[in-house]
Amino acid sequence: MPMSWGYSVDEADDGQIRETLHRAIELGVTLLDTADVYGPYTNEEIIGRFVVAEGLRDRVQIATKVGLTPIDTTTYGRDGSPEHVRSACDASLRRLGVEEIDLYQLHRIDPQVPVEETWGAMADLVTAGKVRHLGMSEVSVEEVQRAATVHPVATVQCEVSIWTRDNIDDGVVGYCGESGIGILAYSPLGRGFLTGSLTADQIKEGDFRSANPRFTTEAMRANTAIVDGVKAIAQRHGATSAQIALAWVLAQGEHVVPIPGTKRPHWVEQNAAAVDVQLTTADLAQIEDLPASVAPRY
Repeated sequence: MPMSWGYSVDEADDGQIRETLHRAIELGVTLLDTADVYGPYTNEEIIGRFVVAEGLRDRVQIATKVGLTPIDTTTYGRDGSPEHVRSACDASLRRLGVEEIDLYQLHRIDPQVPVEETWGAMADLVTAGKVRHLGMSEVSVEEVQRAATVHPVATVQCEVSIWTRDNIDDGVVGYCGESGIGILAYSPLGRGFLTGSLTADQIKEGDFRSANPRFTTEAMRANTAIVDGVKAIAQRHGATSAQIALAWVLAQGEHVVPIPGTKRPHWVEQNAAAVDVQLTTADLAQIEDLPASVAPRY
């Protein structure tokens, strides 16, 4: 997502983006997560140009999303109508340059359309050979169960990080683990905050975080205790704060896969190395004792 939508897009560079994607695949990254709304539309084209067209299609699973419609650079509407699902899928296939999408996810449920109706249209895409598996994003256990009566749910995408544990506390992560459903944990680095390197003056106008209550100067200052706690653990392990944050997400279960986003090769190298960080029971207990964020995520 940060390659074309949401965060400091003016800093995006095609050469660096291409290098980042290729380096990720060299390091063994096998899942690329995008969405039609990122850009909008240009993010899928990036994968089409720098991955698919360059012969790397068989080395990755491509996940994209449907259900959000862009309003401006930071806001969007929802459309879960079967007509939109069908047309959006065809458009994503064209932009990606593929004949089949590995994982097609419902980005958000449209409150005006029963989830069973949207999910049924998505299931038809599996039958048509345009999509292999279906996933959902930002849903409750009850909504997962409703969709599953129509077609199997392969994954649920939700925000999971040291300062965002809502989906653990409300049972979504646990339910998915018990049900054989993968969790794609987005913003595992707290939208950059948990790295310890983000300052308020780096968040410019138009950046998604500029309207987020956790990224006011006051909230960031108040939440410093969270960053300091992560940093202390990182120092013990000879790791970075980002690697500790990712290791914590990985420790939430074998079915939990963090999907950090970046547009720079050195960050993807750092993120990938987090798989080698093994947190101890004492580390996990220390993280559990960190204070909650003083501000909500939205």
